[in-house]
Amino acid sequence: MANTPQAKKRIRRNERRAEINGNRLSRIRTFVKKVEAALAGGDKTAAAEALQAAQPELARGVARGVLHKNTAARKISRLTKRVASL
Repeated sequence: MANTPQAKKRIRRNERRAEINGNRLSRIRTFVKKVEAALAGGDKTAAAEALQAAQPELARGVARGVLHKNTAARKISRLTKRVASL
């Protein structure tokens, strides 16, 4: 258990940040799922639109420190390839 005031504050802050980061990650996953759903449906225009919406969300996740930049780049690359192959 934390004894110092700074350690107690750190625990409080970490809990808040974990909740915020969890929400951000959930939002990113939702956007990616929309792209995958459009891909499963075979609708290229809907998939392309969903991908256009998902790309800034992934980039924002990198900027906020929720995702590693290579992870986001890999996801965007794979989704783009799948959309193009429709």
